[in-house]
Amino acid sequence: MMTDPIADMLTRIRNAVGVERPHVEMPLSKVKRGLADVLKREGFIWDWSELDAQPVKQLRIELKYGPNGERVIQRIRRISKPGCRVYSKARDLRPVLDGLGICILSTSRGVISDREARQKNLGGEVLCEVW
Repeated sequence: MMTDPIADMLTRIRNAVGVERPHVEMPLSKVKRGLADVLKREGFIWDWSELDAQPVKQLRIELKYGPNGERVIQRIRRISKPGCRVYSKARDLRPVLDGLGICILSTSRGVISDREARQKNLGGEVLCEVW
């Protein structure tokens, strides 16, 4: 039984980037779909798609690398955990790595990046950091 599916997703991405895989697959959920969408909008992955599989649908993420094979995702880290949830207001969100990275938040309006949260003045649960 998996207690933290978001941490599992981040670990799969971290491991796949570490061995330079072109894509990674994992079980699909609404939050994972939202995370993948934010990663695509912010330019950390090429694309994502849903695959029909049994017993559950799969989420395939096409990982992005630079022209010489350098990693676009240098680090991906879970912030809010099931045992210790971390929440933040929009005004308390600081740029990650001076704007080179992002925080991904779960808000009342869906999963969004810290840049979007500051623009919309929304706070929420800080899911992870990516740079």
